[in-house]
Amino acid sequence: MQVRELAIYPIKSTAGLSLTEAEVQPWGLAGDRRWAVVDEAGGKVVAWRRHRLLSIHAEPTGTGLRLSAPDRPTLEVPFPDPSERLPTGHTRLASAVPATPLAARWLSELLDQPVRLVWLDDPRLRPMSQQHGGRPGDSLSLADAAPVLLTSEASLAQLNEWVADRAAAEGEPVLPALAMARFRPNVVIDGQRPFAEDGWQGVRIGAVRFRLAELCDRCVMTTIDPDRLTTGKEPIRTLARHRRWDRLTWFGVRLIPQSTGLLRIGDQVELA
Repeated sequence: MQVRELAIYPIKSTAGLSLTEAEVQPWGLAGDRRWAVVDEAGGKVVAWRRHRLLSIHAEPTGTGLRLSAPDRPTLEVPFPDPSERLPTGHTRLASAVPATPLAARWLSELLDQPVRLVWLDDPRLRPMSQQHGGRPGDSLSLADAAPVLLTSEASLAQLNEWVADRAAAEGEPVLPALAMARFRPNVVIDGQRPFAEDGWQGVRIGAVRFRLAELCDRCVMTTIDPDRLTTGKEPIRTLARHRRWDRLTWFGVRLIPQSTGLLRIGDQVELA
C-alpha cells in the first residue's frame, strides 16, 4: 500500500490544501485545523450549514495565514496575540485566540453574517476524548474527534460501485463518481481491498507510527459537492445500506500519531 494524497484543512470546515509532504505532530498534520470560524457568541460556524465556507482557501504562512476566495481580495492574517482570548463552542476547549478585525470583516462579508476567525495557539489545551479512542496525554487540533483521518481509494471505488448499482436498479441516472474530497481526509492510500482499514489496530506510514482510534462516522457534510456547493443524498443514502451500524454510517478511520516525522506521497503503508 502507498500514500496517494495528503491534505490539510487550515481553517476548519473550509477547502482542503493538497500537499506533497506533511509533518506529523502529536496532534495531527502541521497546519491542520488550527483555525476556525465562530459566530459572535463563539459558536462553531460549519460548512454543512454555511456551504460558502467551502469556497474559502487558506494557506499557512510563516507569519500566519493567507485567505482567498472567488471574487474576494487575498488577505494576509498574522498570528494573533494569545493574551486575548474568546470562548468557543468547540468541545474540550474553553477559549481560542481571535484574529484581527480585518479578518473578521473579510469573512463576515463573504458569509453575510457577523463572524470571527480564531486560532488554537496550543493544541495541548484540547485533550482528546476517551470516547473517541483518546488516552491520557493525547491532544487534538480543532478536528472533530482525532488527529488524522485516513481513507482508501479501494473503499471509495467500492462505494461508487454501490452508488451506481443502486441507481441502475432503481432506474435513476448514474451520477458522476463521488470525489474523495467529500470525505475530507488527511491521508489517502491506494488500499489492497475495500474497507480493509476497518480491522487495523495500528499502521506505519513511511517512518511514522499511528494507532487506530476508531472508525469514522459520516455526517451530512459528505453530501455537499465541494465544487458546486450543492447538496444531494449521496453518499449517506448508499452508505446507510451497506455501512450502517450503531445507528451511524462509516467511511475511513481516525488515527493517533505514536511518533512524529514526515509523510510523503508514495510512502509505503504497513500494518503495525
